Amino acid sequence: MKQEKKERKPWKRYQKILVISGSVLVALIGSFLFLLYGPWSWFRETLITSAMTTMNHQYLATWFYDEKTIREVLRKHYVEELGNSNPNLIEMKEYDKNKAYASKYERDILEHEEGALYKLIPVSGAGYQGHLVAIYDPSKVKLATTRYLGQRGESILTVAKNNNAVVALNAGGFYDPDWNSNGAQPHGTVIQGGNVVSDFYDAPVGGGFVGFNRENKLVLGHYSKEEALAIGLRDAVEFGPFLIVDGKAAFVKGNGGWGIAPRTAIGQRKDGIVLFLAIDGRLATSIGADMVDLTEVMQNYGAYNAANMDGGSSTELVIRGEIINHPVASGNQGLRDMPTFWIVTE
Repeated sequence: MKQEKKERKPWKRYQKILVISGSVLVALIGSFLFLLYGPWSWFRETLITSAMTTMNHQYLATWFYDEKTIREVLRKHYVEELGNSNPNLIEMKEYDKNKAYASKYERDILEHEEGALYKLIPVSGAGYQGHLVAIYDPSKVKLATTRYLGQRGESILTVAKNNNAVVALNAGGFYDPDWNSNGAQPHGTVIQGGNVVSDFYDAPVGGGFVGFNRENKLVLGHYSKEEALAIGLRDAVEFGPFLIVDGKAAFVKGNGGWGIAPRTAIGQRKDGIVLFLAIDGRLATSIGADMVDLTEVMQNYGAYNAANMDGGSSTELVIRGEIINHPVASGNQGLRDMPTFWIVTE
């Protein structure tokens, strides 16, 4: 009898482990379902808006919600369109290095080594971390494209190397019907060196032309291709939404309809300093940012005009051949091939 009792003890332990594990699993499933379908809408709406703007994770929304629910949520989150910027308001003046700084953000931007081309500044907020690059000479900012435009994209590392770029940041969006394309075809009109190098239909993201004119001023505008060339845009893509125009921030309803994800933005201060912004996302240390966060960061650092660029798996920042952010694409080093990039050359 004693031997039988001894033999039963291991099985009883396994039973307890199975019961406890099963209870924990049921509790986790129950909690997840409560978040998905419970009375609190924040998780549901964040999941839907975040998933529906990704290149290959829309199933995270469509698995759990019907088309009507998804449409209703997306209608509650949007960025109200802003008008065209006025480049004449960008003054390109020399700033006084000896003045009292209005904020820590101003100090971060304006305190730098004499003759510096750029400065890398860490940024952070509730749930996100990232990097902002201040570029002190806007004439050094240009648009670079893959050498195989319309055929296939290239890695940001390759494009930076081929163009002797000190800094490189991903730019506009691209045709991606299966969320796994080769990054060949940019959306909208692409202007490089004053010439149209690509002209494809616009992405449904709002905004319009985002680019620099021959006076090195960042211009945001709802123009036709012909109008964009007529006003002297030298390097531009079409994307959006616009976040700040002539110092006025866009009205963002909810999270803007883009959810929380890695983000990229470009902006320019009134004194001409250009701002590149890359915010990490989909990480334990940085979930990501929404359009409100993106706008606030740009406002903090004095952006007078700013626009959202392609984000999610496209968010990539490289400085002197080193990947600065934490890209989350499935390609080598988290990178994916893309067609357009903002670069800074010496």
